[in-house]
Amino acid sequence: MKRLFDVVICFILLVLLFPVILLVGLLIRFRLGTDVLFFQERPGLRGCPFKLIKFRTMKDLEDEGGNVLPDHLRLTPFGKLLRSTSLDELPSLWNVLKGDMSLVGPRPLLMEYLPLYNEEQARRHEVKPGITGWAQVNGRNAISWEEKFKLDVWYVDHQSFWLDTRVLFFTIYKVFRRDGITANGEATMGLFRGSNGK
Repeated sequence: MKRLFDVVICFILLVLLFPVILLVGLLIRFRLGTDVLFFQERPGLRGCPFKLIKFRTMKDLEDEGGNVLPDHLRLTPFGKLLRSTSLDELPSLWNVLKGDMSLVGPRPLLMEYLPLYNEEQARRHEVKPGITGWAQVNGRNAISWEEKFKLDVWYVDHQSFWLDTRVLFFTIYKVFRRDGITANGEATMGLFRGSNGK
């Protein structure tokens, strides 16, 4: 039921939003450079890696030593707009169609976080990751990592068609309000260093 729901809604969204996707892609091409899409390996169901696809929101800027500059120096006002409106997430609908992700589920984070989770936090990988999730409609990046993981595990234990529908409606509301886009004092969200800050 969940997979069928994902495919049907995702297909409808891709058809309806195709002009928006095309326009955003063209704007990124002219404002940020040639690479319109951002690909990164992320952990999926049971921690198995997949290639997440998003619109690029940052410039490729490096220091004199060839090291990538911090997010706040690479994230342009245009990139911030894409993130605040969640337009950067639109290409991830392809991940949903492929079966890598679901519309609703814990957000796919970084591969290097996998060994940092405690046993309870690791349960967030018992379901497919989602474009949006219970943590996103209950604080997004404005809450701590520990709170976010508790909400992810709560979703794993309570997932249902009606909960997914509720999350999707709340997501639309949050996007229009642009709630919880960044962590306090951060351009995006600070790195997770383990529950004990290791």
